[in-house]
Amino acid sequence: KGRKIKAWHIGDPASPVKAVFLATMHGNEAAPAKLLLNLRDGAPITGADIWVVPYVNPDGYHRHTRKNARGVDLNRNFPVKWIRQHGDYNSGRRPRSEPETRAMMRFLRDIRPTYVVSFHQPLYGVDNSYSKTRTLATNLSVNLGLPIKVFSCNNGCHGTMTQWFNKRLPGAAITVEYGKPMTWDQKQVSGPAGLLENGAWQSKQRP
Repeated sequence: KGRKIKAWHIGDPASPVKAVFLATMHGNEAAPAKLLLNLRDGAPITGADIWVVPYVNPDGYHRHTRKNARGVDLNRNFPVKWIRQHGDYNSGRRPRSEPETRAMMRFLRDIRPTYVVSFHQPLYGVDNSYSKTRTLATNLSVNLGLPIKVFSCNNGCHGTMTQWFNKRLPGAAITVEYGKPMTWDQKQVSGPAGLLENGAWQSKQRP
């Protein structure tokens, strides 16, 4: 519907460690966006080159729906292990059929982050499905106060952003699921602080 997908560049652009934090890939899972907005609006960050994209699916967010304006689940539309799905998990007519999917693929290829953290709700945990993200999963579990889990996507994961990124790009992408609802502390305090405490990107706030 012409709504922009906005990314903010925060942190230290000179750092060799790049991290991208994403939220609201599903429009009805928007609470983690507040965590990223609070990180964006907080104290200056040193130690890592960070991008935040609070609303990957702005049409879905506007409509309060999981899927985009064309009725596609963006996290089933990426071109790795894609299969045709319908209903709540409609994967689109073909891989990367959706403009949001193509925009995120271009963005991540351009940035080439070392780490990607994709925030969702409401499964309450840090995904531990990929061997290349095991250390990252442990750090995020401790710092965000969330349990480690393996997310199965109900009928098996197909066409997800993390599958595509971990297969096609050298960095590590991981899914973090908060509960529904998120607490004020998770959005305002423990979430932003926990991300910055992660040893993977060695970020810290200036006094």
